[in-house]
Amino acid sequence: MTEQPKSNADGAIRVLLVEDHALTRLGLKTALKRTNDITVIGEAANGQEAVAAAAELKPDVILMDVGMPVMDGIQAAKKIIDEDPSRRVIMLTQHDNDRDILASLAAGASGYCLKDVAPERLYTAIRSVFAGDAWLDATIASRVLKHYTEGEPAEQPEPEAEPASQAPATGPAPAPDRPMVEPLSSRELEVLKLIVDGLSNQQIADRLIISLATAKTHVRNILNKLAVDDRTQAAVHAMRRGLV
Repeated sequence: MTEQPKSNADGAIRVLLVEDHALTRLGLKTALKRTNDITVIGEAANGQEAVAAAAELKPDVILMDVGMPVMDGIQAAKKIIDEDPSRRVIMLTQHDNDRDILASLAAGASGYCLKDVAPERLYTAIRSVFAGDAWLDATIASRVLKHYTEGEPAEQPEPEAEPASQAPATGPAPAPDRPMVEPLSSRELEVLKLIVDGLSNQQIADRLIISLATAKTHVRNILNKLAVDDRTQAAVHAMRRGLV
C-alpha cells in the first residue's frame, strides 16, 4: 500500500518502508515519526509492491526487509536500483549470514542493518545513506571485513578498511562487472561457492579434501578469471552474475 507523494520542500528525508509484517512496519513508522528530518511517504508489504511504490513515490531512502513473500527484498532492491541507480536502499534483516549480506551489496544496496538496531542508529543510517555514504551495522561490517582478513596476503592485498563501528562508511560499493577472462571450471565453481559462504582457504581445503596449496591455487585462478582483486569482490561478482 502507498500514500500520496509528499513535497520535500521542508528538507525532510522521504522514506519508503518495505516490510511484510504489519506490526514491525508500524513500529518502524512510529520510531521514524520521532524525528524532525525523516518522513515516511509510503509502505509496501512485499518486493513487488516495493518496486511499484518506488517508481511512483520516488523516495530518497527505502528501508527494505530481506525476507518477504512474492518477491524478496534483494530481488526488489536490484530491480529498483537497475531502474534508477540513484535510489538508495537500506536492507533490514534479523539475520547476518554472508550470503544475504553479499547478495544485498551485489544488488546495489547502500546499507545493511539488523532489525534490532537502536532507533538512533537507524536514524543515523538513513541520514548517512541519504548523504551518499554507505552504512554497515558493526556486526555486518565485521562479516564483510573477514573476507579480506581470512585470505592470504599474496592473493588478497590488505585493504585500508574502515573500522567496524557504527559510524558512516564510504563502502563497500559494488564495482561494475568486468568481463571474465575465461569460464570457471566445475571445481572452481565449488570453491567460489565456499568463498561466498565465507570460508577461509584452510576451511575450503578441509571441506573439499584437498591440500591448502591446491585451495590457494583455485582461489588465485578464480580471482584472475573473474578479473577481480580480492575475495570480497569475487563473492559479490559471483552473486551478481548468478554463478552460485
